[in-house]
Parts: sequence; structure tokens; C-alpha cells
Amino acid sequence: MSKDSISIFEEQAAKRDMLTELARQGAMQILAQALEIEVQELLERVAQPLADGKKGVVRNGYLPERDIITGAGPVPVKVPKVRDRTGNGIKFTSKLVPPYLKRTESVEDFLPLLYLHGISTGDFKEVLTALFGDKAQGLSSSSIGRLKQQWQSEHQKWNKRSLKGHHYIYIWADGIYFNIRADDDRQCILVVIGATTDGRKELLAVEDGFRESEQSWYELLVDLKTRGLEIPPSLAIADGALGFWAALRKLFPGTKQQRYWVHKTANVLNKLPKSIQENAKAGLHEIWMAATHEEANKAFDLFLKKYEDKYPKAAQCLKKDREELLVFYGFPAEHWAHIRTTNPIESTFATVRLRTSKIRGCVSRDTVLAMIFKLVQSAQQSWRRLRGYKLLDKLITGTKFVNGEEVLAEDMDESGREAA
Repeated sequence: MSKDSISIFEEQAAKRDMLTELARQGAMQILAQALEIEVQELLERVAQPLADGKKGVVRNGYLPERDIITGAGPVPVKVPKVRDRTGNGIKFTSKLVPPYLKRTESVEDFLPLLYLHGISTGDFKEVLTALFGDKAQGLSSSSIGRLKQQWQSEHQKWNKRSLKGHHYIYIWADGIYFNIRADDDRQCILVVIGATTDGRKELLAVEDGFRESEQSWYELLVDLKTRGLEIPPSLAIADGALGFWAALRKLFPGTKQQRYWVHKTANVLNKLPKSIQENAKAGLHEIWMAATHEEANKAFDLFLKKYEDKYPKAAQCLKKDREELLVFYGFPAEHWAHIRTTNPIESTFATVRLRTSKIRGCVSRDTVLAMIFKLVQSAQQSWRRLRGYKLLDKLITGTKFVNGEEVLAEDMDESGREAA
């Protein structure tokens, strides 16, 4: 087996592991919320108070945690308990997780369904039926409606949380389109992810906008600032959508801009004949894989020399963002993989798109936002910490980096540049 084949196999295995973990987290979340709804419905049915005015049946903690084996692996479950003060022997017995259940009844169908549908509200019963067989039929349509409202409420509350004192060194921004028929077919989901001072990636914003307009991005960034995000990010990473950059310059003018190399590569190649795309792609790789800014500029010039005369549109697409494409050389080399080519939004939403692509019919704006918010929240648990995260402290204190390496004060000239 060749090294390339091994690399592809390892990459595919890693993706399968990630999707399995997402499915497991999704199953755990679905199950916990469904159990809470089941017990709440019981309490509402037996809500007659006693003579002393107190409730006859009340919550009483949980049964010991146990694992249920599913197609995505073991899922921990804590079934609620109730205490009956009426003397009628009322107990809570879950229809979804009856006593002694150890394994779902449709293991072979569980993983693909959960992966494709995730926690989509429209197909909720179908997913639970795959998880628990006919026992899921006991979950009423009103319960599903209440669960949708719960997700929407969680998203609305999260959208109003305080960001006072929060500091994000890097932010990634993108506009994501889905194959979901929403009540506004121009809907685009605007997403921002930030890297905290300890190197952890955190979902900052999930909001809808009019395509990727400057006004939509401006409103989103103003909202973040209003809720306390006053410290400017050191670097923003996004594609060439002008709306985001124009809004960023108005609100965080000191934040440096890094164009996303994967998007730029695709855009340049789309303007070239297929017959030369492979060689051109190798030339683009020579630019962003160069060890120094100087070597990258030489590779940049060489690419333009090769293609500018015959394919001016491709050359101009690359040339116009030259400065912003090479900004990463002023940041620690350990972070380059995160800020020049690997976009956490793209990798996360590749799975989210798959899990929302099967939704049928028209869904509301709030439902789309709430569903995507819950899916990304689940994915966030598997996001990896930045490599070399301890170097973030140096960026905060103003340490200069040239070609990925720290420049000491004694190596700087009077203008603040690296001495010759």
C-alpha cells in the first residue's frame, strides 16, 4: 500500500471516528431531553394537589446511570425518578428506556439515521424509532413540538449571553448555505468561531443573514460587541466575501486579515482549464507551504509569470489578495495549520450539511437556526485545542513573530522591524 493510500485510509478512519462520536453525543442529548419530556408529561397528568396544597407526585432524582449499547457505541443514560405522596403507587416508567434495556433494537439502522438526520425535529420520531423500535411510538407529536420549542429557547438564551471579559485571539467566519427549504429562500447562516486565550475553539455566533451582505455581518459583529466583546481579535480568517471584511474593518480596524487558502485555491483553479489544474494546484501549494515570507513571494511571482498572460482571470483572482493570503507568516508557525488552510467551520459544517440534507418540506427560520445550533454544539465537544496554544500569551503581550519565529527585542531595529 502506498503512502498516499495509507494517508487517505487514515484520514477516512479519523472522519468515521469523528462522525461516530458526533452520533453518540447526539444520541445522548436526544435521549436526555426526551426522558425529561416524558417525566414532565407524567407530572402534568397527575398534577392534582393534596389537601395540604403540596404536589402529590414530585421529581425525586435519577436512577443510577447505565449504558445502552447503540450503533454508535455505549450511550450513558440517567432515567428520572418520581416520589408518590398520594399512596396510589404512581411510578415513572419510560417508554423509551424501559427497565433492564441494555441494547437498542435496531443497531444496524441507528448510526446512518442519526448521522443523516441528527436532531432534526421533522424526523425526530423516525430517529427514535430506529433507536428504540416500536417503543418510540409512545412519544406524542405534542412532545416533539415542545422539544422544538426547547431548542429554540436554548438558542435564543445563548444568543443573549454576556461576552464581557472574553478574549478571542483568532476568529473564523463564514456564510453557510443549506439545501433546506426555509421560509426565506435567501437565508444564509452566518457563523463565527473563536480561539480563546487557552487555545480552545468556541462557537461565538450562529445567525441568519441576507446572503453574506456587509449589513448582515455588521449587525452580527455589533451584537457581539454590545454583549461585551470589546477586545479585538488579533487575526480573522475567512474567505474573500467582501461583506465580512468591510464590516470587520468598521468595528475591529486593528484586526489583521487572513484569506482562507482552500477557498482561494478552488477559486483560482475554477478559472483554469482542467488539463492544467493539477500543475497549477502544485504551484499554489508551493506558495503557502514555503518556509518563509520571502520564499512564498518568490513562488507567488513564479505562479503569476506562468499563468498571467494566458489566464489573466485566474492570475488576478490570486493577485488581488496577495497581502492577505500571506499574513500568517507574522504568527507562530505552530498555528499555521489552523489559520491558513484548516477552517473549523468548513469541517464542522460538512457533517452538519449531511445531517440536514434529508429534511423534507419547508421549515421556519427559527427551527433551522435552532437545529444547526444544537448540531454545532454537539460537534464542538470534539474540537481540538490549537497546537502551540501556550504561544498565545506571547501574542497577547505583543511579541512579534517573523516567518513563524519569535523575534526577540534585541533583534529589532528602532522602527520595530527585525534587524538585518
